Amino acid sequence: MQLGAAHWVFLSGIIVIIAVMIARKNVVIPAIVATFCTALAYDGSPVRGLQAVFNASLVAATELFNIFLIIALVTALLGALRGIGADRRMIAPFRRVMRNGHSSFWVIAGITYVISLFFWPTPAVPLIGAVLLPAAIAAGLPPISAGVAIAIAGQGMALSSDYVLQVAPGLSAKAAGVGTPEVADRAMVLSVITGVVALVLGYLMTRGEMRTPDVALLARWEAGADTTLERPRRRLLSPRRVAAATKEVIEKDASKAPAGDAMTQAALDGGSGSGSGPDGPAAGAPDESHVLKSKVYAIVVPVVLAGLLGYMLLGKFTGLVPEVTGSDAAALVGGTAVLLLVAAALSRDRMHALESCGEHVVDGLVFAMKAMGVVIPIAGFFFLGNADFAGRIMALGEDAKAPGFLFDLTAKIEGAIPNNGVIVGLALLLVGIITGLDGSGFSGLPLTGSLAGTLGPASGMDPALLAAIGQMGCIWAGGGVLIAWSSLLAVAGFARVPAVELVRRSFVPVMAGLLVSTLVGIAIF
Repeated sequence: MQLGAAHWVFLSGIIVIIAVMIARKNVVIPAIVATFCTALAYDGSPVRGLQAVFNASLVAATELFNIFLIIALVTALLGALRGIGADRRMIAPFRRVMRNGHSSFWVIAGITYVISLFFWPTPAVPLIGAVLLPAAIAAGLPPISAGVAIAIAGQGMALSSDYVLQVAPGLSAKAAGVGTPEVADRAMVLSVITGVVALVLGYLMTRGEMRTPDVALLARWEAGADTTLERPRRRLLSPRRVAAATKEVIEKDASKAPAGDAMTQAALDGGSGSGSGPDGPAAGAPDESHVLKSKVYAIVVPVVLAGLLGYMLLGKFTGLVPEVTGSDAAALVGGTAVLLLVAAALSRDRMHALESCGEHVVDGLVFAMKAMGVVIPIAGFFFLGNADFAGRIMALGEDAKAPGFLFDLTAKIEGAIPNNGVIVGLALLLVGIITGLDGSGFSGLPLTGSLAGTLGPASGMDPALLAAIGQMGCIWAGGGVLIAWSSLLAVAGFARVPAVELVRRSFVPVMAGLLVSTLVGIAIF
């Protein structure tokens, strides 16, 4: 097929977007301009170009709204749980098993991974930082090691698979033209391999810095001193006394802190009367019924969500129950989240449940738009390169043949593409890492997905696997592990370590994990 001017404009748009990502700038304006210029070059009408700019975002929003909705509902549920203090109670018992720095590293990594699978790392980081980090520091875990564990397990391992909410696999699969379950399954395997390799290497690289349990470590950490480079010469305590002393220090700081200090208040064991924001209860000791509700929901919610995941896995690997995948799985998770949200809102305050439940949903929608809204115009541009969407975006009519700009460009260079699956897989990984340099982690998924859908058939590779590999690069880089200007800043802030140092400590373990998972994925899929 002969390439036209619109093909070259579309290709130029991709190059510009990648260059802007490398420069760590927002790519919304380049995506919008590239959409307009591509439609203008194809049709020659400025009016059609202006329509394409709007239609591209409209088509992308329509295709991705289910993703936005599931994020909003799960976030709303977490807000309701925070209102009754159940969020902190869910993880407070794990402080008892953090007896030294070595066990604390793996406990923090494991809890961060589980919470981030269901609620995403953004709300998980403050929860871990407030409840588990003080106990881990007193148990001898260096702050930098805690940051590495949280970043790798949450921003990397959990978010890169996104197996429960399936936001990332949905974006990748939509752009690649394959099923979401196929991408999700492969991404889960790749993320586990990457995460295990990275965690093991991260632990081995920092285990020499572990300290003997000492409550003085917590005091120095809270005072801003570096507990990693120097071994303190202070009296030593047993693990049980460390836990008791940790709680004593936290309670002492809480009594000095202002009422709105969420991090200190949330660190208390009870946690039932220490909410932050509009859902936080008034000052004073919580009543017994409030404490009981927080304890009940701290048990009910994890059990229900774990049962939900077990049901989906049972349907996937056995014939005992119907298989639930893709949009049906998202609907199941979203419906469960809504019912739990309503129950939590009613339990907290029946008189104001209608208002509070609505506020939680609005807060969830706002969070979803802030987290994912930037993806809409970017996805719209890359959807323009797909023949399945190009006709709707440029309003060509139902009978008109829609162009496939990205497919045509790839077909033109098909002869130059090596048939070596390793090279193709590593190339997608590199593209994903580059697109993740903008610090988002999700904005590059339409590009890597589109490339996977076109490079897969041309090179004889599984497009779903290539989409998953590209997804690994995007999210491990931009999602908050390898980029200091991403959400890694939150991890560094709670761990009280420099973000750049946290990136430096994570770089070798994560890159080794990505290489291993890519090669293993190519070998087994």
